[in-house]
Amino acid sequence: MSSLSAICHPARYPTGSPIEGTAMTMLPVFLKLEGRDCLLVGAGTTAVEKIGTLLATGLRLRIVAPEANTAIRRMADDGAVEWIEKRFEPSDLDGMFLVIAATNDPAVNQAVFHAASEKRVLCNSVDDVPNCDFYFGSVVSRGDLQIAISTAGQSPALAQRLRREIDAQLPADLGPWLASLGNLRREVLATHPRGEARKALLHQMAERHICDSEACPSRLLARAPLPGQSEAARGTVSLVGAGPGDLELLTLKALRSIQRADVILHDDLVPPAILALASPHAEALNVGKRCGSKSITQDEINALMIEHARNNRAVVRLKSGDPLVFGRAAEEIDALNAAGVPFEIVPGITAAFAAAAAVGRSLTDRRCASNVVFSTGHHAQSHNHAPLPQIEDATRVVYMPGRDLDLLVEQWLQEGLPADFPCAVISHAAQPEQEVYYTTLTGLAHMPQVAAPSLLIAGWCVSSDPHSGDFASEPEEIPAIVD
Repeated sequence: MSSLSAICHPARYPTGSPIEGTAMTMLPVFLKLEGRDCLLVGAGTTAVEKIGTLLATGLRLRIVAPEANTAIRRMADDGAVEWIEKRFEPSDLDGMFLVIAATNDPAVNQAVFHAASEKRVLCNSVDDVPNCDFYFGSVVSRGDLQIAISTAGQSPALAQRLRREIDAQLPADLGPWLASLGNLRREVLATHPRGEARKALLHQMAERHICDSEACPSRLLARAPLPGQSEAARGTVSLVGAGPGDLELLTLKALRSIQRADVILHDDLVPPAILALASPHAEALNVGKRCGSKSITQDEINALMIEHARNNRAVVRLKSGDPLVFGRAAEEIDALNAAGVPFEIVPGITAAFAAAAAVGRSLTDRRCASNVVFSTGHHAQSHNHAPLPQIEDATRVVYMPGRDLDLLVEQWLQEGLPADFPCAVISHAAQPEQEVYYTTLTGLAHMPQVAAPSLLIAGWCVSSDPHSGDFASEPEEIPAIVD
């Protein structure tokens, strides 16, 4: 987990915690300050640090201080600010919308705050949390797009760190794109009647590229007639891959699908942290089919998808890993096609790739593995009795290998695989509870039971030296390293 997600994950702030209580007392707002009057008390280095932020809003800035540094004197000479060479008096607050106390004397800052409170003028005392009505956020800007971060004065350094991390993740051209989106949105509001169809169109536009051409697909979409009621009454289904369970391995398209969903039909293996990304108004139904327990049938899952879609709901069929790998997607696609329900497929990172990353090996090491074979535990026994090459050149990946591996070991030995064929069993790949066990083909018979979900990777690529065959006959647990 990255530093950003580790800090922002809601599970880290339990209900009733001091941080939660502080956040609940704050109202994030974006004030229009252009043309308003603001007083800055102080004209030293601290004051200079605030001036750029304040002037960028278009307000009129008056500075009161008996002395001023060179930078503020120069700005006053240029007419950018007004500097009054005197000590602060409460009457200086008359007609002011905001006041910032930025002197190096805490007593003066406190006096400014108390005077402002009496005159009902909002005040910020720099680095003095008790004497603040509001705080300056750490801001990420892309044109009209602004993301402001506040720690309620607890740690401005943390706010600045988060700003840097968010800034690094946002595209540089978001500002111009937002301006184009805003123009197109105003066009839609002026030409289309209010309703769910218009709302859906605006959300769809927010996810599309907008170009300057009049033939831009997004512009054509915005200007086309809204679908009639008979069409609007039919929703869509998204077959979405949730990846191996790590939030950071979720694709952006999967995230957006989850956030837009009205209904989420999810597997047992999708972790709560990913389900928590959904709207609080979304309906989440567990439709997992686990071995050894009575559960919903595939026909019932198909019926649920179709029913909710026909009720004009956005349906996400959320599957662990990739929806097209051992997820019965073919049966669901057939059912949706037969019912005439539109759908899309959002790929995810399949467990095989997460498991390979866990053991730090390539599934297609060109020195020893030119093929990859995916199978499940039930079908891992090969029906191909063709002679194997002297060195097996395929990496075998077995999803859900099960607890009793004796039959698989016997079958692979009969096929001609060597007893020292390297193997690794990975439990909960890419998740905090990840465990990795290295062994050989015959060593699989001595494997301890590992927690599901698990996955078996077998092949010379698993060995540190693909040609050495130097591997322990007994399973060796390798502790996972997870950020």
